[in-house]
Amino acid sequence: MITCLIIDDEPFARDELAAQLAEADDIEIVGQCSNAIEAMQAISRLKPQLIFLDIQMPRITGMELIAMLDPATMPRVVFVTAYDQFAVQAFDRHAFDYLLKPVDEQRLQRTLEKVRRDLHPQAIGELAPSQLEHLPCYSGQRLKVVPVQEVEYVYSDLGGVHVATAKEKVHTHMTLKVMEEKTPLVRCHRQYLVTPGAIAEIELLDTGGEIITRSGARVPVSRRYLKPLKQIFGFH
Repeated sequence: MITCLIIDDEPFARDELAAQLAEADDIEIVGQCSNAIEAMQAISRLKPQLIFLDIQMPRITGMELIAMLDPATMPRVVFVTAYDQFAVQAFDRHAFDYLLKPVDEQRLQRTLEKVRRDLHPQAIGELAPSQLEHLPCYSGQRLKVVPVQEVEYVYSDLGGVHVATAKEKVHTHMTLKVMEEKTPLVRCHRQYLVTPGAIAEIELLDTGGEIITRSGARVPVSRRYLKPLKQIFGFH
């Protein structure tokens, strides 16, 4: 069975596609999501082999969602779009496949055949934005979109990955690796990233150092990351 996830902010569009996919005996729909934050959680939890992804969604678009995923574990992505044919041709050069709304049954079948034949991840790096502007986060039952410019630092522990702003701490399903590559955050410790603009002081210690952020939080700096961190501010 090929496990798939449908991501679209339009309930009718999700249900319509799900009904079409239900005709395929080897396709298992493991979930439906109405926004990118739900999708991040579902992809992390369910690990689908295939996702059908709407491009135009509120707050975080389908393109931005792709940039938030780890390329090493990227599912096959089929964009579902209302774009005209000229725009779609651009996507077709990089994405695994695309479908135009309303989804044509024969076109869907050709897509599924491509999925069945494919054994390799698609190259979509050129499609994804090089930098993220928002992080999909959650706190309890609340889903939150945190602007990257508000983040002071992020860190990982046994409880997961945590995002700290001057006002609160929330959680995310994104990895430190992806955030290091896709945001201005820089590595200061094996388990910590920090926003350079949030640094008020760096206290030098025998073990490396400790950052004091503008909100007064303290972030560890390991010895191996101290020198490149100091160089950001012109210290040698």
